[in-house]
Amino acid sequence: MPHPTISVCVYCGARTGTNPAYMAAAEATGAMLARNGWRLVYGAGDVGLMGAVARAAQAAGAATFGVIPTHLMKLEVGRRELDSFVITETMHERKKVMFMNADAVVMLPGGAGSLDEFFEALTWRQLGLHDKPLFVLNIAGYWDPLLTLVERVVTEGFADASIKTFFRVVPDVAALEAALRDGFSAP
Repeated sequence: MPHPTISVCVYCGARTGTNPAYMAAAEATGAMLARNGWRLVYGAGDVGLMGAVARAAQAAGAATFGVIPTHLMKLEVGRRELDSFVITETMHERKKVMFMNADAVVMLPGGAGSLDEFFEALTWRQLGLHDKPLFVLNIAGYWDPLLTLVERVVTEGFADASIKTFFRVVPDVAALEAALRDGFSAP
C-alpha cells in the first residue's frame, strides 16, 4: 500500500565506487521508493550514486526533495529538476533540512560525507533527539568494517550496546523495502 506522505532520506556517495553492485543498488533504491509512493530526500547532486538514486526515482515517478549547499552546486552538479530544490549556505544546514524532511534514513555505500551524515543521525538517536528508523544498506559487504568499528566502540566502553539497536543493517534493496514497509505500517 503506497504511503504518499512518507519521505526517505538517502545518504550515499557522490562517486560511483568500484563495484557495479553499488550503482545497481542505487538505481534499485530509487525505483523502490517510487514503487511505494515514497518521496526521496537527498543531497540534490546529479553525480555518483546520489545522482543515480535520484534519476531512477524520478524515472519511476517518485517525488524528489533535494538539498545542496551553494559551494557544492558545481562540484556535485546540483540537480534542479526536482519537485523541491533547496540551496543552503552550509553543510550543517543541508544535513538539518534533509533530516527534518525525512521519516527514515538509509545509507548506501559512500565516503566521508555519507559517514558524517549517518553518524550525526545515529548520535541524535542515541541522545534521544529522534526515533526515526536508520538503515545501513550493506551491499556486497561494503559496510562490514563500519559494523566492526561500532562493535569495537561498544566493547571498548565508548558506547552502550544499545547503540547497535538504533540502526538496522540490510543486505539488499528487497530487504530494505520490506524493513521500510514494516516500519511505516507500525502504529
